[in-house]
Amino acid sequence: MEAQGLVPLFFHSDIEIGKQVLKACYHGGSRLLEFTNRGIFAHEIFSALSKYARANLPGMVLGVGSVTDAATAALYMQCGASFVVTPALREDIAICCNRRKVLWSPGCGSLTEICRAEELGCEIVKLFPGSIYGPKFIKSIRGPQPWTKVMPTGGVAPTEENLKAWFDAGVTCVGMGSKLIAKDLVRDQKFEELSELVATTLDLIQRIRN
Repeated sequence: MEAQGLVPLFFHSDIEIGKQVLKACYHGGSRLLEFTNRGIFAHEIFSALSKYARANLPGMVLGVGSVTDAATAALYMQCGASFVVTPALREDIAICCNRRKVLWSPGCGSLTEICRAEELGCEIVKLFPGSIYGPKFIKSIRGPQPWTKVMPTGGVAPTEENLKAWFDAGVTCVGMGSKLIAKDLVRDQKFEELSELVATTLDLIQRIRN
């Protein structure tokens, strides 16, 4: 997360489309993807994608997002999730993931929540929804806590202006869903365009950091 600066977020109920999106992100240079836990039997879709990545995309790291309880976190870890992202701070999930030494990133919306998450062993805090708080919030909390690592999700777009605002404020990485893996690209199966957009976004992040 820290090295690449970008965590693509994605869900689709069709496993074959999921494989194509996963492969497109990989060919674009991404080595991370957060599968969003949505819908009935979503873990079965994730399991299939996890097996596909392990067999065909060396170095690709898959995690799961939108996890709201420890049982779901455990289920996805059993299916191969290498990190767990939650919309809210849940101590039961922290305990479950820490037991397995799996990185977990809780959604936090205040400095008090962030401090508690770090006390529970969190390495990278998810700021959610990022669009509500904005880059100024991150800059403010990193004043007294320069060690805090933050990943905003929501309100992040693959443009220089948007990304520069976030990284100048001190984010460690950004989570990006439909602004990156756009519905029309997936619907029209424009996977080469998706690869190019991922590559362009990763390059942009590196240039902004440098």
